[in-house]
Amino acid sequence: MKHRIQLSSARPGRRARMAGAVAGAAAVAAAVIVPAAATAGELTPGPRSVMKEGRWGMGKVGVVHYDLGDQVFTPPAPYKGRSELAAVVHYPKDLARGRHPLIVMQHGYWHTCADGQAQAALEAARKALTEAQKNGDQAEVARQDKLVSKASASRSSWPCRDGVAPLPSSSGYDYLAKALARQGFVVVSMGANGINATSFGQADSVYQARAALINKHLEMWRQLNLGKGPLKGKLTDPRTGKASRVQFTGRVNLARVGTLGHSMGGGGVMQHASDNGHAAWPEDVDVKAALGLAPTGLWDKEPVTKIPLAVLWGTCDQVNTGEYVNWNKGNNRAPLHGVTLTGGNHNYVNTQWSPSSGQVGAVDDAVPARSPGHCVSQDGKEQEHRALDEATQRRITTAYTTAFFRRYLLNDTSADPLLTGTKHLPYARETVNVDYVPPHRAE
Repeated sequence: MKHRIQLSSARPGRRARMAGAVAGAAAVAAAVIVPAAATAGELTPGPRSVMKEGRWGMGKVGVVHYDLGDQVFTPPAPYKGRSELAAVVHYPKDLARGRHPLIVMQHGYWHTCADGQAQAALEAARKALTEAQKNGDQAEVARQDKLVSKASASRSSWPCRDGVAPLPSSSGYDYLAKALARQGFVVVSMGANGINATSFGQADSVYQARAALINKHLEMWRQLNLGKGPLKGKLTDPRTGKASRVQFTGRVNLARVGTLGHSMGGGGVMQHASDNGHAAWPEDVDVKAALGLAPTGLWDKEPVTKIPLAVLWGTCDQVNTGEYVNWNKGNNRAPLHGVTLTGGNHNYVNTQWSPSSGQVGAVDDAVPARSPGHCVSQDGKEQEHRALDEATQRRITTAYTTAFFRRYLLNDTSADPLLTGTKHLPYARETVNVDYVPPHRAE
């Protein structure tokens, strides 16, 4: 599925650029950690650590939710629309053993409502539209085109109509959030359905809106860490729906924050991490690392040069071209990591968008090649690449993501070989290519 956003009339000649990169996965070789000095009470790796596949630690993980309302957040002008303030939170159950780095996640552009009726109507209208176009029946083409638009609008409304559940795109990264929480991170996956429902025609401001949503969640967590603010008493147990007793006061390290986004959420993360975006970060919040999973391109290619940046993308991903490393190399004052996954697509990063979920509208978005089990590369070469399955793509994504945040939020240098490409995952030696750019030193 190609993600397009129609531009507003204020900038009629321009197109929203879609650029990005995908996918990482479980870790591999043994290495000695030489951690940097840390403040007393901070969560740090031990004196030695072995990078085993997919895990540096296997701590127990808890989960809570919060939902302050569907339309309680208004992004700054000129963006028009309102969004929810809701999230899924995975956390290490041993919160008392130190202050834990915070990772905030943002999902991408997708339909907002799990509307099976609208989905069936959409599929029928698309099929009829194709047939009408084939037959040259222009009147029927016009009629079916209207039905397509009507069904699409129902799937992408916000809030969803009565009796229709919101599509939980923010839960599509639970596998990744759990893996990170096992390492000692508090992981917040925010909802952005309201922004998705109103982003059409606002390509020139949608990334600022997404960055502002990230800042809003960070500010709420800053206050919660102080024992106050809108999240106090609002965390719920997803199993019972009742208030959770878990306490985060004084347990979150806001001086070690990571940001993670997929698709347009990745674009929002890049906007937030851009050199010009730092001034808007909440007080006492310091973002130490930003990672984009197949991130779409920013409107004006704002530079991201001051904090470590990783971009992961798949060669069969129709949305992205993995250009962030190229855009920023030569000016970067922090490391850049470009991870290219041969045969990876766009949707498999999010379980809710992937066929095995059975979710409304879930689809394998890669262009199928002539050879079974292969896809057409979107890197300009249009080669046939062996397509990765869902589990393998997520396995790789998990490894590189975990390595990246351990390196830059925990000073775990055992992650360096994987992130620089000097070592490879044993099951993905011919699959993953790493483009590492060390910090640029000005003359």
